[in-house]
Order: sequence, then C-alpha cells, then structure tokens
Amino acid sequence: MTNAARDELKGKVLSLKDLVGYQKGTIASRMIVSNPAGNITAFAFDEGEALSEHTAPFDAVLTVLEGRAEITIGGLPNHLETGETIIMPANIPHAVLATTRFKMALTIIRG
Repeated sequence: MTNAARDELKGKVLSLKDLVGYQKGTIASRMIVSNPAGNITAFAFDEGEALSEHTAPFDAVLTVLEGRAEITIGGLPNHLETGETIIMPANIPHAVLATTRFKMALTIIRG
C-alpha cells in the first residue's frame, strides 16, 4: 500500500479485520500506518499458515481480530482467540500459527 493509499484511511472509522482478506494457502497483509515511530499492519492467515520463530528489536503488540491462533513466545505456546491481545517482548523468539483462519493486527512502536 502506498503512502497515499494509507493517507486515505486517516480520519475514517475502520474495521481492521475488513482491511485485509483471506487468500488460500498463504498470509496476506496490509500496512495501515507506517512511519519512523512504528507501524500497524493487518494480517489474514489461512488455516495452518505460520510465521516461523524469529526475534524483533522492539516489543510487538498482537491482537486477534478474528479466529484463533497459537502464539509461541520464548518456547511457551499461548492460545488466543478473537479480541485477545498479547505483547511479544523485544529480542525474545516468537512464532505465530493459525489454528483456524485468523486475522490479526500487529502494532510495533520503535524506540
């Protein structure tokens, strides 16, 4: 999404889960806000799709918008469903697995 397209979202009431659609066998994403201070991205995971274990230099806030997922942080699995949020701490390995089709919002604040 271009900056102009993101700017068109400003000042409007949004349903984050409606900003990204499911795609069979993959993960779709749409960046909603992106600037030097951080970003907000909406994701749609087909069932069984995953982000493999990785680390990030900043805390990340994951909110499940629809469906269910397993979020593993530091080797410990967490089972989340619609409306639940988890903070993935900086520099701690984490992974995401869609146990059903699910959508999430990911917010990262840098610094």
